[in-house]
Amino acid sequence: MELELRHLRVLCAIADAGSVGRAASALRYSQPAVSTQLRRIERHFGEPLFERGALGVRPTPYGAEVVARARDVLARADAIGRRPAAGVPGVRRALRMASTNSPMLSGTVSGMRTRLPDVPLAVSSVYASSRIVELLEEGAVDAAIAADYPGMELRHSAAVTHRGIVTEPSFVALPAGHRATRGAEVPLAELAGDAWFLTPDDGAGWPGVFYAACAAAGFTPVAVHEFLGDQRQLQSMIADGLGVSVVQATLRPIPRVMVKPLAGTPLWCRYVLAWRHDTVAEEVAEALCRAATAAYRDLVAGSPHLRAWAARMWSVDGS
Repeated sequence: MELELRHLRVLCAIADAGSVGRAASALRYSQPAVSTQLRRIERHFGEPLFERGALGVRPTPYGAEVVARARDVLARADAIGRRPAAGVPGVRRALRMASTNSPMLSGTVSGMRTRLPDVPLAVSSVYASSRIVELLEEGAVDAAIAADYPGMELRHSAAVTHRGIVTEPSFVALPAGHRATRGAEVPLAELAGDAWFLTPDDGAGWPGVFYAACAAAGFTPVAVHEFLGDQRQLQSMIADGLGVSVVQATLRPIPRVMVKPLAGTPLWCRYVLAWRHDTVAEEVAEALCRAATAAYRDLVAGSPHLRAWAARMWSVDGS
């Protein structure tokens, strides 16, 4: 099967609806037709993109990545040949949104479609948070999801404002048979002899904060592989015992991979929503913030390791 735009629209409709039946209704297709199409698409990708349950379907970790990229492709395809809408009564220009490597993007976009369906979105992936700030300052994008680190907060001019979505601990992904998986938390020093997969410099403080944490734990990593790509591929390499990696706390592990908190929580990451005052109305900015917050809550709901960590960290004796 050759992948076409209509296939991407089916995937996005299913992800938005949370049900094959509701997606079929929205697309004005029959449910068997959409089910058949989904099976063909999943065969194309070589693995399931959605998990089936009693209440509907939800994207697998790999499926969420595919859907996020599908949204980007569809937004770009829809923009081809479109004339600027500036000054045309009743026509709204697409809200140009950039996002760093965040699993919140898909849920944020879906939430915006629900909250403000008349506001079109054009989404682009930009890894470096420093570059995202530059794009906002240049007026090349209107809003963005970016990342920074405690004590190294993003700086920008008065033309841009930002609001924190969440400050979360960074966890570590390990092969299931790793010696450090026995406890509830992993001392960073216990990983001194392991190879590491690290994402590149993001212009906001990473990987400097990682190397500083390692130095505080008394070691320098012996081997580092720079990796920026598909999370499924990264987890497959970890499952095969090729290394370990600092990961987002909401990462859903594949079989043979375990996600654990680091003892003492030496690494934290903050996700922020930033936007330009002159192109983003207050109503739109508020909807973006609410959509991003709701998207993160959904990620936490699917992350038992993060919920367990939070229960230990914030439980009150006698409660």
